[in-house]
Amino acid sequence: MRLGLQVPNFTWPTGQAQLGDTFGLIAQRAERAGLYSFWVMDHFFQIRSVGPSENEMLEAYSALAFAAGHTNRIKLGTMVTGVTYRHPGILVKTVTTLDVLSHGRAYLGIGAAWNEEEHRGLGVPFPPLAERFERLEETLQIAHQMWSGNDKPYEGKYYHLARPLNSPQAVQKPHPPILIGGTGERKTLRLVAQYGDACNIFARLPKPEIQRKLGVLREHCQAVGRPYEQIEKTTLSSFNLTRDGRNGSTTPAALLEELAQQAALGIDQAIFSLQNVYDIEPFDLLANEVVPAAKNIQVAGR
Repeated sequence: MRLGLQVPNFTWPTGQAQLGDTFGLIAQRAERAGLYSFWVMDHFFQIRSVGPSENEMLEAYSALAFAAGHTNRIKLGTMVTGVTYRHPGILVKTVTTLDVLSHGRAYLGIGAAWNEEEHRGLGVPFPPLAERFERLEETLQIAHQMWSGNDKPYEGKYYHLARPLNSPQAVQKPHPPILIGGTGERKTLRLVAQYGDACNIFARLPKPEIQRKLGVLREHCQAVGRPYEQIEKTTLSSFNLTRDGRNGSTTPAALLEELAQQAALGIDQAIFSLQNVYDIEPFDLLANEVVPAAKNIQVAGR
């Protein structure tokens, strides 16, 4: 089973003056611990579930490029880019650049967007939900076209690209994996089946609910003629990892038990944020106890 680290919070005891040094060190520690992937949120303001809007929030692709320069192997992605934040042609170019300069380590994480506050705050248009999903599907079509090398005009309802040229092309073939965030059963999971390479489900959902969501995804795959096994199933969670479980934190043993339960449902990669990410303790535990054991956890259906 693969493990990934998401960094959603940049308000650390070391302070803003050390933010870059701390972030680079976290990326290096994640790689040295043997984690498979490294993720940041794509938001412009901090989100309410993490902290107040005024807290530090790095621009996602600049942060990932910085992380790429501090690492050599770990995969890099956003969890996830809102479709409204960047023109789709520029977004594909941005992810391609990250993939090329990191020697093939980029994911495209994308979703329909939801944070109206940061849209209004920075003057970014925030269309209704139905339109955002239509734009998401067009963006996924554009990504596939640009990564296929087809630069013929794209004419959609919302996007019109006279020549979607993408040079240089991505290192990963046929393209960087596309992770589509969200678990909406009628629209989002259909888009995963038709255009995506990975889905993401909140690990806090009850296990029967996760199983049901995956069943819906399987049905969408069957409907479009896509092998369900081609989709990487990922989860997202957050915890405080300590050796002894002090103050209600998570121990390595408890984490491994949770990972085994997810693997039994068919989850390929567990992505999580660490509430004590600025400490060395969780990375030592990951490197010495969690990652080696997780590699031996068999994912159902694999």
